[in-house]
Amino acid sequence: MAPKNQSGPSEFLLLGFSGLPRQQVALFVFFLSMYIVAIVGNLSIMTTIWLDPRLHSPMYFFLWNLSLIDICLTSVTMPKLLVTLLTGNGSISFTSCFCQMFFFVCLGITEGFLLAAMAYDRYVAICVPLRYAVLVSRKLCAALVALSWSAAALHSLLHTVTISHLSYCGRQRLHHFFCDMTALLKLSCSDISASELLIFTEGSLVIMSPFLFILVSYVAILAAILKVHSTEGRKKAFSTCSSHLIVVTLFYGTIIFIYFRPSSSYSDRYDRIVSIVYSITTPMLNPFIYSLRNREVKGALRKVMLEKIFSQGR
Repeated sequence: MAPKNQSGPSEFLLLGFSGLPRQQVALFVFFLSMYIVAIVGNLSIMTTIWLDPRLHSPMYFFLWNLSLIDICLTSVTMPKLLVTLLTGNGSISFTSCFCQMFFFVCLGITEGFLLAAMAYDRYVAICVPLRYAVLVSRKLCAALVALSWSAAALHSLLHTVTISHLSYCGRQRLHHFFCDMTALLKLSCSDISASELLIFTEGSLVIMSPFLFILVSYVAILAAILKVHSTEGRKKAFSTCSSHLIVVTLFYGTIIFIYFRPSSSYSDRYDRIVSIVYSITTPMLNPFIYSLRNREVKGALRKVMLEKIFSQGR
């Protein structure tokens, strides 16, 4: 991938948190800690689901894939940010910048589709439990995951190619800590109206369709829960959805704030803060949300940890 015109930049300069020179070491330690927690937490979830046969069900199959995506998502942005904070060198080549953008957008969209698949799983489990084995088969789950990755890759490729072919007129200072679409559009000296229109149309369709599906699913789930006569039954039914609802709120709340506003309202400072939420904070919190609010995952984690401790003690 090369710039549209040969006079364009061969690299960009990620300014990130360069405006806080005295806090670079503290920020490095802060983000490194978050990155380690995100990696360890999600690996723990993946390992537990893999080792415990009781968790070999569609819901946990989707959760395993969600943890994999969270590991990849943080690994797309955090290593470069850590190197920048440690060395002060925020330069990134044109090709590397758009590769980073491609994988970040692809992983983010895949996560949205997976959250929709998890909503479908919860809908069937609560609203039509007697047909669960038929409606949520292993073959269907594998197909949903494959479709999520494929659709996300095509979406990301479309936007990456479109934005990479804009003119950048040699201006290289990117006011972000990674190559984000909105930051790159602000940097371009081309007419970006077509790119913005593409984001608001095709982007809205790809991002909001899973979100609307999740909303419709939970309307049906809520209606089914309200029909349950016992308070204990209602609590049990809602507890199976609460973790998913929290993750959906964190994920879509930040995505909508960042990408579905007119460019005139963009703020470098606030966009960086919100980007931290969906690029590292949410992937770091997801394992805690699912493990602390799910008895099966907590029990399986405890079992795996005890088995490891006893195996080392022998």
